[in-house]
Amino acid sequence: MTSSRLRKSIDTVAILEAAKGVLVLLAGCGLLGLLHKDAHAVAAEVVARLHLNPAQRYPKVFINLSENITNGRLWFIAGMAVVYAAFRLVEAWGLWKERGWAEWLALGSGAIYLPIEVYEIHVKVSVLRVLALVVNLLVVGIMALVLRQRMKRARGRPPVR
Repeated sequence: MTSSRLRKSIDTVAILEAAKGVLVLLAGCGLLGLLHKDAHAVAAEVVARLHLNPAQRYPKVFINLSENITNGRLWFIAGMAVVYAAFRLVEAWGLWKERGWAEWLALGSGAIYLPIEVYEIHVKVSVLRVLALVVNLLVVGIMALVLRQRMKRARGRPPVR
């Protein structure tokens, strides 16, 4: 892969990671909108507005989860969303700025999900699961290639004194 194509690939991964961070941050903020509200009624309303059958598996799980939600749990989940978003946004910034630590971080954080995604596809194949696996494989492959090239360049340089 040429250097400019590789750079564009890294920038694409950075944008993907930033988008994941922003999406989770927005979701966490949205959860805070449920503070001091009847989460069960809100969940039932969402299911109804989306014209989903509340007796089906996922809508039922969603409604059942909303029964046990407390303000403390909402704050905890929102806090974890902030931590996750910060992690993804720092990773994206590091990739954009061509930092080696961010490339290792992207490789590791992409690779850690691969066994889970393979298992999920083994349990039940779906377009979304296959797409998630393919995107993660691409991210891991790009980062492995970037790090390999970085190590080759580093071997060719004299040691820093």
